[in-house]
Formats: sequence, C-alpha cells, structure tokens
Amino acid sequence: MDRRRFLAGSAAGLTVGAAGCVDAFTSLDGVSSGREPPLVADRPDAIYYPTHTEEMTMGGMAMTDNGMAISLSYTFPHRFWRVFNRDGGYEAEQFDVEADDAIHIMANIWDSETGVVLPVSSVDIAARGGNGVDERETVYPMVSQQMGFHYGDNYHLDGDDTYTVDITVGATTARRIGAFEGRFDEPQTVTIDLDYSEAARNELDYELYEERQGEPGAISPMSMEMNGMSMPTGRVRELGGNSLGTGLADDVRYAAAVLTADRFGETPYLAVTAATRYSELVIPSMGLAGTLTGSDGEPVVEGMSLEPSLDPEFGFHYGAAVAGATGEETATIEVTTPPQVARHEGYETAFFETPTVELT
Repeated sequence: MDRRRFLAGSAAGLTVGAAGCVDAFTSLDGVSSGREPPLVADRPDAIYYPTHTEEMTMGGMAMTDNGMAISLSYTFPHRFWRVFNRDGGYEAEQFDVEADDAIHIMANIWDSETGVVLPVSSVDIAARGGNGVDERETVYPMVSQQMGFHYGDNYHLDGDDTYTVDITVGATTARRIGAFEGRFDEPQTVTIDLDYSEAARNELDYELYEERQGEPGAISPMSMEMNGMSMPTGRVRELGGNSLGTGLADDVRYAAAVLTADRFGETPYLAVTAATRYSELVIPSMGLAGTLTGSDGEPVVEGMSLEPSLDPEFGFHYGAAVAGATGEETATIEVTTPPQVARHEGYETAFFETPTVELT
C-alpha cells in the first residue's frame, strides 16, 4: 500500500512531518468532518495503534511577555475521551463530534528558551469571525500519540474567514525550580489570525492503519517547525544525578534519580519521570508516591507524595525533597491517581490499573 506524506504543513514557514515510519496504511481523500472509522472491537487495556490519523494545519504561533511560546493548529473534529471518577473508580468517557463542530483545535505551550512543555491551570480559546462567530471555550489538557501533551477540544466555526483567535493561558500548575522560579505565574493572552476554509479542511490527509489498528504499540510523534523554531511534543528527558533505575508498568515508563545540585536546595531531591511506553512522552496530571529503602532494608522515606514540578534542564517531572537520600536506595513508585488528562484514541484504555513498581 502507498504511504502518503503525513502532516505536510500548509502555513508559511511551517514544516511538519512524521518522526518515524508506520507500516501498511492507506489514505482516504475527500473525507468530511466527523467521519471516523468504527473503534476497534475489544481494545486492549493498554496503549494501542489507533484506527486512523489526520493531517494537521498550523494556524500560527505567538510569544507571551514571560517567554511562553504558544502554537495554534487544527484538524478534523474527532472523538476523544475524558477521565471521570465514578463509583470509587476512574474511567474514560467518550465525547463524540457534535453537529456544529467544524474543527478539533489544539494549542501547544512551551518555554521558548528551553523547549520544556508547560502544564498550566487553564487555556481559553476565543474565536471571532465568519458568520457571526463569537465563541469562547476552555479547552482540555490532552495527550495524543502524535502531539504528546497539549490542550484541545472540538470547536465551532461557521464560514470561511480569517478568524481572530485570542488564547488566554493561566499560570502554571507545577512547582518551578531553578531558572523557572517566579516565572509563568500570571495569566497571559496572545492573538493569532487563523485562516480557515471548509474546503481546505476537507483536503487534509486522513489515513487508516488497517493492518495494525488495535495492536499494542503507538504511532511515532510528529516533528514540527515554524519559522525556524521547533515545537516540542514533550518527550521525557534524562534526569542526571544519581540514578535509582527505571521501571515499566501498565505502559508507563518510570525513571528516578536523587539530585543535589544547588537549584534543588540543601536537601537531596528525588525526581521521578513518568512517560508513555513507546514514545516516552511525558504523562502529566498523575498522583505519584515514592518509597526509598536503604541497603539495610529500612525505609528512608515511605509513601511520600511527589509533586508535579518543572525543571529547566529535564522538564516536567514529579519530585520531593528527601532528607538523607543518597541515590543508593531502592525506589518504589506507586500511582495514587491515574492521569486526569483527556486522551486521544490509542491512549484512552491505558494507565488505569497501574501496579506499584520497583525500579531497577
């Protein structure tokens, strides 16, 4: 079967492409909004190849006064899942395309200097233009195999036009370390002009994974560049310091280390990253607890809550100061709350039954 180029950028100065190859899929031309193949029957409780992917169009990029870079893009409206706590357990509920949804709109937010993807308290997107459109929505934090951690939702537009889009980004929700201290603590608003036409949207590539859909695995994250600036997908970074090892459970890949650099303060710092199994994309909005056990079998710390944090060198992670930690201990990581972010297809069944894991 022929493989068509995935994510060929249409905005000036933009190049977008797949970061790797996926075998055996076909393309559909002339697909209109909301037209998706049925979900795979008996999806695994794990990360799996989705039924399809869609080309993305870049709307533009802007910078805030405090050094945040914000990009805006869209594709076809499509189903996604949100996580809810019901009857004492967590589950993913599917949200389907509604009749007035024109696009799935997406915002990526990162620090322009370090490329660290930033979790924030809220993202509001307000669009004006077309046939009297004056729409404002708070969009959801999401994870997808193509884009990693971002913010998005299906969105109403009406009529071909250049829409004026205001994106208001709240303060970051994570503890900030080192050069990040005192930054990203105030809401910021940027304005991007979004060129939209229904015909151009319907010409976006729409590609099926007929031979691999439903199998364990994941498509490769895309690579994006606009005006010479790379737009990160939030891949996990090396921690450095004294490594406590790695572990894998329920398709979550963990790494941990004890760090003593000056920016962490006088007390040794335990840092833990949680990432997707196949592409090592950061998984935010989890509840994690850590236990460190010394060589004598005695706990240095037991069941300590790990706080979502941002470091300018290794980015988003979960961490806590642990007096007496050396990096020679055995680390055990427990999930107290599964990831609360919305999920694109291929992630919606994963990360709900994560066992405690000992790192080696």
